[in-house]
Amino acid sequence: MTRGVRIALIAAGAVLLAGVLLPKLVNVNSFRPMLERELSSALGRAVKVGNLSFSLFSGSLSADDISIADDPAFSQGAFLAAKKFEAGVEVLPLVFGKTLHVTGIRIDAPQIALLKGPGNRWNFATLGSGAAPAAKGEKPAEQALSVDKVEITKGRILVGTANSAEKPYAYEDVSLEVKGFSTSAKFPLEIGAKLPGGGSFDLKGTCGPLKGAAGQVPVEAAIKVKNLDLALSGFVEPATGIQGIADFEGVLASNGQVAKANGTLSAEKLKLASHGSPSAVPVSLKFAVEHRLASDSGQLMLGDVGIGKAAAHITGSYQVQGNATGWNLKLSAPAMPVDEIQAVLPALGVVLPSGSKLEGGTLSADLAVTGSSAAPVVAGAVKLANAKLASFDLASKLAVIPALGGKNTGGRDTTIQDLSANVNSGPDGTQANVIHLALPAFGTITGGGTVSPSGALSFAMNADIAAASGMVQKAGIGGESGVPFLIEGTTSNPKFLPNAKAMAGNAARNAVSGALGGNVSGLGGLFGKKKK
Repeated sequence: MTRGVRIALIAAGAVLLAGVLLPKLVNVNSFRPMLERELSSALGRAVKVGNLSFSLFSGSLSADDISIADDPAFSQGAFLAAKKFEAGVEVLPLVFGKTLHVTGIRIDAPQIALLKGPGNRWNFATLGSGAAPAAKGEKPAEQALSVDKVEITKGRILVGTANSAEKPYAYEDVSLEVKGFSTSAKFPLEIGAKLPGGGSFDLKGTCGPLKGAAGQVPVEAAIKVKNLDLALSGFVEPATGIQGIADFEGVLASNGQVAKANGTLSAEKLKLASHGSPSAVPVSLKFAVEHRLASDSGQLMLGDVGIGKAAAHITGSYQVQGNATGWNLKLSAPAMPVDEIQAVLPALGVVLPSGSKLEGGTLSADLAVTGSSAAPVVAGAVKLANAKLASFDLASKLAVIPALGGKNTGGRDTTIQDLSANVNSGPDGTQANVIHLALPAFGTITGGGTVSPSGALSFAMNADIAAASGMVQKAGIGGESGVPFLIEGTTSNPKFLPNAKAMAGNAARNAVSGALGGNVSGLGGLFGKKKK
């Protein structure tokens, strides 16, 4: 054995011996109160660390477990709990100076509870808002905590409501990496997670300094979300009935008072009404929003909806109110091509007669969306122009009505020159008034009525008498607004019926008018006409 080899073996043995003996010479558990105190002071929550062990080779302290207390206003349990905690330390100061300099923190497989309380407050919002009191006889930490690296791996986040029996949403395989962590300066961070129902969440940006509550910490980040299941993720309130699979890409910037976000969201199989069905085409939303953190309210500065070549624009404000959100929005959709939006109508809860389909022309809407996200009210004007309701034979539907049967309406399709109405749709159903329907092959139909939440129809309509046959005059059933009829049944199977009551009234009026030579002014009160 050469002299060099002997020296190398002796050196290796010395290092090995030091690695075995030195950790035994350092009572690392004596540093546990200091570690707990510094973490508690930085987070404003009581932090408990389990039995510590020291490895010279890795330069790290390991703990059997760690727990961070929750805000007592939300729960008495742990905000974070993990079975393994590792802190990188500077070896020489620890061994020879008995001082603890933390260089890194790693937590494996923690479970984190995020709870929402009254007033839309979250339990994480008070992190860092105040130092936890030091134990008796201990001095509070005087310097801001700084760590070279903080890492969380294979975490699990449960998102729920405080003091609720509802099952929380679970986000798996959560990872977090922070480099140059400091409570007094900005630091970079990366967060990743698997979403309920599949999909992924990724955030890269900067955070800090940690002054005040966590909800008021400045943040700048780029966010990417893939295959987000809107119904299973917890991002959308279940009461809205909104469903779909969405991708999102955008940026977030918050100064601790106002958070600004903008980006693009695209969704497939989107359903926007509880009684609707998934859209057959994708829908995109390009948006910009400003959210005021203190009042939990905001302004939608930009909301451009895209459905193929069709475009709509949404602007307005919102206010978070407990578990719901109050809306005051305006939707403008000028001259959208019907062929582009046909496939998305079911997602809005619009049901056409079975087997029929809208083709050609344009649809315009000028609507206000108010109320809450759980019970929204949509009201305003809609207009359909130069379109066709294919595979719907209006003539056969009207054949049961005297004087309207047999009119030529264009064969198996119904050509629509113009259809306009004022609508008001809410949880109790939809009202449609001031309906004006112009059919080139028929005439004009006017009236109004309601659609129940289940799709039941109740409409009182009038067909322009000029479009009916001479039988109307002979039968004497027409009125000043035309031939009255009813539409009942359901949206998928409408039933057209004679309005016997209105017809009888018209017949009586016409009979009296004929007997008086057309002069019924003296009987205006009897027939609802004012005397001139």
